[in-house]
Amino acid sequence: MTEAKRKGARTIKDIPKNILEQLNRGEIETANLVEYLAIDRKALLKNLLTQCGRTHYLQPVLGHIDKLEKQTTITVAEAIGAGLSEQILIHKDNGFLTAISTHTSDFVRCWAAEAVGRNTTLTIRQMLRNIKPFAADKHFGVRESAWSAVRNSIIQNLRESIAVLSTWAKDRDENIRRFASEATRPRGVWCEHITELKQNPELAVSILEPLKSDAAKYVRDSVGNWLNDASKTQPEFVRELCARWEKESGTKETGYIVKKALRTIDK
Repeated sequence: MTEAKRKGARTIKDIPKNILEQLNRGEIETANLVEYLAIDRKALLKNLLTQCGRTHYLQPVLGHIDKLEKQTTITVAEAIGAGLSEQILIHKDNGFLTAISTHTSDFVRCWAAEAVGRNTTLTIRQMLRNIKPFAADKHFGVRESAWSAVRNSIIQNLRESIAVLSTWAKDRDENIRRFASEATRPRGVWCEHITELKQNPELAVSILEPLKSDAAKYVRDSVGNWLNDASKTQPEFVRELCARWEKESGTKETGYIVKKALRTIDK
């Protein structure tokens, strides 16, 4: 059975010992959320740094974790990303960044995405260019980490980010198109809201417009959710946009997005 077909256990206690050991050594990807939650993050970090000959990075990175008021899956990932980013900058260690960016473990690639998002020396255009491979990653978890890692920088540089992401909305890769929508959702999930887009969603029409009849359900779900977010503060904008799209397009794909976009308004 190939790694891509492995379904993973339904509960943490059902994960075979050898699979958990391989996950903690970074030798395989997680197959599902259960495996993702089961990984010993500190053990994986230590194994990674030992394998890469960077054991001197361990204590400084662990220091970022120790400073957390509350250690959750998200906050620990962010802390490790921040710690690794700091060490990469201090030691000018782009070789290590390349190594973790292409690592077998999706968990490690998530940390690499966080490291990119934590690099304050980058302009927003540089940051988006560097995060793009993660936005196109084969693993769903890495793609989620990608938009999450750069969301705050997108908020701080909203108009320039929209200009870049408007071109991504036309990309041939559905994962890149989905990133353009998901990263700019006015409310999003488990992330900071984008106040400016909650009040002025029309600013992002250049991202949404190319996606109004997207062939990929993955993208359509994101666009529908984007507009549903906006409908909670600017319902008229969403009604008018959906009415225009239905008139101009009329495809089943557009109909799917419109239904999802109006679900709060029509409730």
